[in-house]
Amino acid sequence: MPRPPLARERVLDAFENIVINDGERAATLDATAKAAGVSKGGLLYHFGSKDDLAAGILERLDALTTIDLERMAADDDGPVAYYIRTSVMEDDALDRALIATSRLAQGGSLAAGEALRTVRHRWEEMIRPHVRDRASLDLVMLLSDGLYFNNSLDVNGEQRLVPHRQELAELIALVLRATAP
Repeated sequence: MPRPPLARERVLDAFENIVINDGERAATLDATAKAAGVSKGGLLYHFGSKDDLAAGILERLDALTTIDLERMAADDDGPVAYYIRTSVMEDDALDRALIATSRLAQGGSLAAGEALRTVRHRWEEMIRPHVRDRASLDLVMLLSDGLYFNNSLDVNGEQRLVPHRQELAELIALVLRATAP
């Protein structure tokens, strides 16, 4: 698959940053073009509307989720351990796409809400064969949600709301024992 043009990616990155930092309403075409360092015409060459920009974020999320699922399937510790371990935000491309999509959904985008449900469903389908039952799957998914949420509260704080290294390894071992088929 050919790599998207750099200008297109720069525009999409700018839109994503504005949505994350300032909200969906602030992510106008003019603000996005300015942040990307392109003319409005240059932006419109790649994205004909704000809806097209939002669709670009959803496409990005889908592609990054596919990569994440491939990594999950190949992880030596298995999908459950991988999923829990990576539920601690690292400000990587997937985290940013998830946050931007969440902001779009909060702004009323039905497509963004559906994209988030689809991502979650894809992760569940990868994990399902590695846990004993639905309650075990729910435990893994909800623990992941809690880690992700608490990590967002832990930024620049004195308290450690999210287990790190050894504590996280112990938590993963506990979950694996509780959920193994």
